[in-house]
Amino acid sequence: MSGDLHCHTRLSNGSLGIDDIIALAKLNNVEVLAITDHDCLAGNVRAKLIGDRNDIKIVPGVELSATDESSNETVYILCYCADSPDRLEGLCQKNNLARKRASQYMMIKAAQRYPVSAELIKKCAAGSTNLYPEHIMHALMDCGLADKIHGELWDSLFSEDSANNIFVKPRFVPVEEVIEGIHAAGGIAVLATPLSYKDETLLPRLMEMGLDGIEVWHPDVSEEDSKKLYSFAKKNRLLMTGGTSFCGMYNKSNVTLGAVSTPKTQLSELLSYKSKLKRLAKKQAMAEQE
Repeated sequence: MSGDLHCHTRLSNGSLGIDDIIALAKLNNVEVLAITDHDCLAGNVRAKLIGDRNDIKIVPGVELSATDESSNETVYILCYCADSPDRLEGLCQKNNLARKRASQYMMIKAAQRYPVSAELIKKCAAGSTNLYPEHIMHALMDCGLADKIHGELWDSLFSEDSANNIFVKPRFVPVEEVIEGIHAAGGIAVLATPLSYKDETLLPRLMEMGLDGIEVWHPDVSEEDSKKLYSFAKKNRLLMTGGTSFCGMYNKSNVTLGAVSTPKTQLSELLSYKSKLKRLAKKQAMAEQE
């Protein structure tokens, strides 16, 4: 039994609702699924209810945004199986406020540069907890100003390396605070797409902060790089996850739900990880009493 542990719904930067995501998972024979909307836990309860009806195991998840203050990079930490997910709401609220401020500026810049109204952009974001660059591109497509979400225009507008960009980087919660918050909520902290970050010291520093695992299998990661990540995780006793980062029509590439997944062995290790930690803590406590 494998599982797609990385996907997004309309609540963040996906184009499909939870019902449609579960229906697609059923059609694609996905047995285990994690809804990991950006800074939003709202979909987990509904996903479990619908998942149970369709014999799909739902792993509670969320993708928390963070800022690495050393490199000024935006970092994404996947949180799984939090015992007290309500304790993560404060982090989500702070991040969503930062994203809202940044997206407002981007929306205004887009409306100034192109014949697209702010009202249309907001309409494209209907159902989401925030406004994302994907929604701006969707509005540009509706106006006949773009023919796809990800392409040359996306790179021009939202790449920090572009001289013509309208991108405004949100200032998210510091990554240390995010990892601490995940553990305080009884969750498991996994670094999403570890090879996508420029700072090579990031992963070692996150491990020192208590990072539990890394995402090894992903559409943007080659088979060769996945093998390297697998070896690194094995050597450093890190959990391994995989998933499609599915966003529906907002996908960066042609990939469907379940096309990339977490293998059975690694999925089992993830789901039994907290029980293992509890056993080790109990064993250590007993040893200290002797």
